[in-house]
Amino acid sequence: MKTVLITGGSGKVGFQLVQHFLEREFVVITTTRNKDKFLREKEGSLNNGNNLYVIEVDFSSENAITSILQFLNKKEIEINSIVHNARSLEYLKIEENYSVSKENFHGEFHMDVVFPYQLSLELKKYNSTLENIVFISSMYGVVAPTPHLYEKFHESSPVHYGVCKAAQIHLTKELAVRMAPGTRVNCVSFGGIKGRTNEEFLRRYENLTPQKRMLEEEDVVGPVDFLLSEKSESMTGQNLIIDGGWSVW
Repeated sequence: MKTVLITGGSGKVGFQLVQHFLEREFVVITTTRNKDKFLREKEGSLNNGNNLYVIEVDFSSENAITSILQFLNKKEIEINSIVHNARSLEYLKIEENYSVSKENFHGEFHMDVVFPYQLSLELKKYNSTLENIVFISSMYGVVAPTPHLYEKFHESSPVHYGVCKAAQIHLTKELAVRMAPGTRVNCVSFGGIKGRTNEEFLRRYENLTPQKRMLEEEDVVGPVDFLLSEKSESMTGQNLIIDGGWSVW
């Protein structure tokens, strides 16, 4: 039975992936900062929940990776695939002068680049079965944001988000080289996902996108499933852009 570690399983993208791979009869291990809240809110939506393991861990803590490794060792679980999806909205705050604080810049970079890099190395060291690593990135790691999308651009679009996502995409390429052969490393950069926006934002987004729509939550599943499957066994170091065509113009 295949095993996958999906970080940040309580979020919009993460939970779609948790559900999907449980339905595919994977053993799914996911991380969250609040296990009780995750189980209380999500348990009724999970199929095949007996194959789910939830690790409560804060990635900003010094012993976060040790906690994950200890959990896996205790349960005697070897990881076949990792999906780096965790994020923290707390680090995306913008200051009154529209700048980003050093603390939030460092925090976002840690979540997107430093922590997944360190976790990948440790899991590679202890898991001879590690076959796939997938990073969940953003179209804003590929192109800069369009001011016309936002009512108040400087108040709504933090500069460090795209910068850190771009670094994450390049980390994908570096690790693909350094972990070959044996482990494939790829990335998916998603466009905007419907759910947290008002109707005016949605209309502006649709007018700026060739496919005239935002992504639905379930749109995140197919690309990740493909990258973890044998159908992509010749791919490594690649960034799939799933954005409805946003970045082509």
